[in-house]
Amino acid sequence: MSKVTKDMIIAEVLNMNQGTVPIFLQNGLHCLGCAMASGETIEEACAVHNMNCDALVDELNQFFAQIEE
Repeated sequence: MSKVTKDMIIAEVLNMNQGTVPIFLQNGLHCLGCAMASGETIEEACAVHNMNCDALVDELNQFFAQIEE
Protein backbone atom coordinates (compact mmCIF):
# COMPACT_ATOMS: atom_id res chain seq x y z
CA MET A 1 0.00 0.00 0.00
CA SER A 2 1.26 3.47 -0.89
CA LYS A 3 1.72 5.69 2.13
CA VAL A 4 2.12 9.45 1.84
CA THR A 5 4.05 11.27 4.56
CA LYS A 6 4.49 14.99 5.11
CA ASP A 7 8.24 14.75 4.48
CA MET A 8 7.69 13.51 0.91
CA ILE A 9 8.48 15.77 -2.04
CA ILE A 10 5.32 16.91 -3.85
CA ALA A 11 6.63 15.67 -7.21
CA GLU A 12 7.23 12.24 -5.66
CA VAL A 13 3.55 11.95 -4.74
CA LEU A 14 2.48 13.19 -8.19
CA ASN A 15 4.70 10.53 -9.78
CA MET A 16 3.05 7.85 -7.63
CA ASN A 17 -0.32 8.67 -9.19
CA GLN A 18 -1.42 11.65 -11.28
CA GLY A 19 -4.87 11.26 -9.73
CA THR A 20 -3.51 13.22 -6.76
CA VAL A 21 -3.42 16.42 -8.83
CA PRO A 22 -7.03 17.45 -8.01
CA ILE A 23 -6.37 16.89 -4.30
CA PHE A 24 -3.43 19.27 -4.34
CA LEU A 25 -5.37 21.81 -6.42
CA GLN A 26 -8.48 21.67 -4.23
CA ASN A 27 -6.30 22.28 -1.19
CA GLY A 28 -4.72 25.41 -2.64
CA LEU A 29 -1.45 24.07 -4.04
CA HIS A 30 -1.78 25.28 -7.62
CA CYS A 31 1.82 25.45 -8.80
CA LEU A 32 2.44 21.72 -9.16
CA GLY A 33 4.59 22.24 -12.24
CA CYS A 34 6.80 24.88 -10.68
CA ALA A 35 10.36 24.22 -9.54
CA MET A 36 9.33 24.25 -5.89
CA ALA A 37 7.16 21.15 -6.39
CA SER A 38 10.28 19.23 -7.37
CA GLY A 39 12.17 20.13 -4.22
CA GLU A 40 9.61 21.08 -1.60
CA THR A 41 8.09 18.65 0.85
CA ILE A 42 4.37 18.56 1.50
CA GLU A 43 5.05 19.95 4.97
CA GLU A 44 7.12 22.86 3.61
CA ALA A 45 4.45 23.72 1.02
CA CYS A 46 1.74 23.63 3.66
CA ALA A 47 3.75 25.93 5.92
CA VAL A 48 4.25 28.44 3.09
CA HIS A 49 0.56 28.35 2.18
CA ASN A 50 -0.65 28.27 5.81
CA MET A 51 -2.43 24.95 5.30
CA ASN A 52 -3.23 22.00 7.56
CA CYS A 53 -0.57 19.49 6.54
CA ASP A 54 -2.04 16.55 8.43
CA ALA A 55 -5.41 17.02 6.74
CA LEU A 56 -3.81 17.07 3.28
CA VAL A 57 -1.72 13.95 4.00
CA ASP A 58 -4.83 12.19 5.32
CA GLU A 59 -6.75 13.06 2.17
CA LEU A 60 -3.92 11.82 -0.05
CA ASN A 61 -3.70 8.56 1.89
CA GLN A 62 -7.48 8.09 1.61
CA PHE A 63 -7.11 8.45 -2.17
CA PHE A 64 -4.43 5.74 -2.30
CA ALA A 65 -6.42 3.46 0.00
CA GLN A 66 -9.44 3.73 -2.33
CA ILE A 67 -7.55 2.93 -5.52
CA GLU A 68 -5.76 -0.03 -3.92
CA GLU A 69 -8.95 -1.75 -2.70
